[in-house]
Amino acid sequence: MPGAALTRVVEPTPAMAARLAALADAAFEGREIAWNAEQFEPFTPPQGAVIADEAVAEGLLILQFAADEAEILNFGVMPAARRRGLGSALLAEALALAALHGAATLFLEVAIDNAPARALYTRAGFAEAGRRRAYYLRPDGSRADALILSRRLDPTGVPPPGLRDIAGDGAAG
Repeated sequence: MPGAALTRVVEPTPAMAARLAALADAAFEGREIAWNAEQFEPFTPPQGAVIADEAVAEGLLILQFAADEAEILNFGVMPAARRRGLGSALLAEALALAALHGAATLFLEVAIDNAPARALYTRAGFAEAGRRRAYYLRPDGSRADALILSRRLDPTGVPPPGLRDIAGDGAAG
């Protein structure tokens, strides 16, 4: 797909964690309070993974594993890299990695007013599982509800249905 970046799992060393924190801050454009560098450091296998674009400059996704579940804790793409498939590629990598780690379900929270992200998750087969009232604290002090979304996975590691569709055959992300 033209313009699509490859993704990779990165080791959140202190130097890389600082880079990831700066990337997350820029990707969220001040709409949410970004993570600091120390918050990225614990996400190494088997507890979790940090997935980013090849250059670790345009997008990131933080995945946590617990028992037979996985959760996306942080996911952002730089404004200039949006609508080029990077979000779809990062999400596809997370779906595959979660399944390979034996997760039966992948969960995430998304701000109710984040229409582009909600559309991506709908295309990827996520369904609403609940709501957290006033979950997101915005830099201006306001709060936004979060929708809890989930998707069942095949814990045998077989790619979930639709994985190819969201990863690289023309889907926008």
